[in-house]
Amino acid sequence: MAAMTTMGLSQVISGPTHQAGHTLDLVFVAADGEVGVEEQNILPLSWSDHHLISLRLTVTSNLRRGGGPIKMVRPRRLMDPDGFLRSLGDLPVMEADDPVDALVDRYNSEMSRAIDMIAPERPLSLRRVTSAPWFMEELAVMKRSRRGLECHWRKTCSVSDRARARAAIRAYSAALRAARKTFTTARIASATNRASELFRVVGELLHPPEGGGAPEDSATRCSEFAHHFADKVAQTRFELDASFVAMPKEVTEAPVCSNLWDSFQLVRPDDVDRILGAVRATTCSADPCPSWLIKLARGGLVEWFVIIINASLDQGKFPSVLKQAIVRPILKKASLDSAILNNYRPISNLPFLGKVLERVVASQLQGFLDDTDFLDPSQSGFRPGHSTETALVALVDDLRRELDRGSVTLLVLLDISAAFDTIDHGILLGRLSGMGLGGMALSWLQSFLEGRSQLVKLGDTCSDPWPLTCGVPQGSILSPMLFNIYMKPLGEVIRSFGVRCHLYADDTQLYYSFPPNSKEAPQILNQCLAAVMGWMRANKLKLNPDKTEVLQVSRMSDSQHRRSGSSKNIFFFLIFFSFSCIPHPSSCSFFILFPPPLFPFLFFLLLSYQL
Repeated sequence: MAAMTTMGLSQVISGPTHQAGHTLDLVFVAADGEVGVEEQNILPLSWSDHHLISLRLTVTSNLRRGGGPIKMVRPRRLMDPDGFLRSLGDLPVMEADDPVDALVDRYNSEMSRAIDMIAPERPLSLRRVTSAPWFMEELAVMKRSRRGLECHWRKTCSVSDRARARAAIRAYSAALRAARKTFTTARIASATNRASELFRVVGELLHPPEGGGAPEDSATRCSEFAHHFADKVAQTRFELDASFVAMPKEVTEAPVCSNLWDSFQLVRPDDVDRILGAVRATTCSADPCPSWLIKLARGGLVEWFVIIINASLDQGKFPSVLKQAIVRPILKKASLDSAILNNYRPISNLPFLGKVLERVVASQLQGFLDDTDFLDPSQSGFRPGHSTETALVALVDDLRRELDRGSVTLLVLLDISAAFDTIDHGILLGRLSGMGLGGMALSWLQSFLEGRSQLVKLGDTCSDPWPLTCGVPQGSILSPMLFNIYMKPLGEVIRSFGVRCHLYADDTQLYYSFPPNSKEAPQILNQCLAAVMGWMRANKLKLNPDKTEVLQVSRMSDSQHRRSGSSKNIFFFLIFFSFSCIPHPSSCSFFILFPPPLFPFLFFLLLSYQL
């Protein structure tokens, strides 16, 4: 027994195992292992002098063949929309007069019961290695044949067998390269008219994903991420409060528009059916069942959605259970150190039912903004007819016009740190009230903003939720619209100095044109930027000087035009410096060529460095 103990084994049998009263049959387990004995029974047998030993074991890890973690999944093939509706049976009576929180709780419980009936969760061993998408069965056959010929040659050491093995290796390598090339070419061709997909494909080709970048699945790691994300926003707000200087208060008590909107329009079944068909099927782990199944079975669920949505709009309350976001940390770049928390970006997921409700409100809010023409004309992003392309066309057109007039333009590109996370709820509600919202409409938006929380989830492990006292929820449909409303006064502040601007979500570009011999431009821009910084501090937004850039735009001299051989090219020189100190235009600069045709993506060519 002492020898077994030195090897880290522990004997677990505690009673006699022989009819003579001796302990002859022993069972050993690792002393500090992942297998423990929960219960043991020793039963005499009539046909043997040894007793029967029965053990109930507890296993704390996966002991299945192949190692690998286990994930609980629902087989998709069992999730039939018709079967799902049949398992729901006769839906319980739901009235719009019931509290909306009770309606959502009933919805979640019924959906969970139905999905458990048709597709109960079962364990799935996760594979550590997945085959490439271009690796077809023909390549697998060639690989097995190649390995067989290679093994046969190593046994026989024959020259002819070696030649056949090498020929098989070359043929397999050529077929593998051809299959990879064909797959990649087809993938790029299919993404020709989709810029986001094309960039994703190119990124995967240039920067393949590296192993080991995902954070470990542990309660400690979840807690570390939760504290990091919460402390980051809290520290930013603390710095803003510490540097706050009182500014003239904005007038928000009286509506600035003649129309007053105090209630939402209730929805009909066809409205909800159209929204369910258009909304993306993004499933959150807090959802009772997959969102794609809800979309397919929406014909039998529309009435439930109508009752819940109308109850929320009529009561002026956003359901509390839909306010909790699930945050998943993602590395900003695959090449970054996965052990450093600051290298991760929080990706927030919200329940599907909440997004459907948000889309109903967003469509009505967008109609109100269009009718009142409230947003600044220079604001783009998350607005119909104001896309990235229109913003680019407007900016480049203004720069070209000033070049034709012989002016020099200073373009300042501002960057805001964690813009969506630091928005002050009181200021935002004041803006909403000032634009004409009141009654249940304003109460609903206040309920939407307040009482929110987040938790970090890694695998099956979750952190404790923490409250969100500021900001608009990431991943929300309404958040970009509310952010545009929040940023609307900034354009007026910038234009008060005679400086033009363009805002796209949290990116702000302001530009000022002046004669080449002007010496007042840096001073005017400094005054404008000081006012912008003051406005941002007063509105709980933090400007990031490290990512703020300035672009000075002007034509080349006549001698440079002659050397270039073309008078139609437009040249820009780029200056990087802190926004707090703008040098005179005659300082050092980089010359950069901007092609005359306008393309969706801009490619710059570094030409020369001029002192």
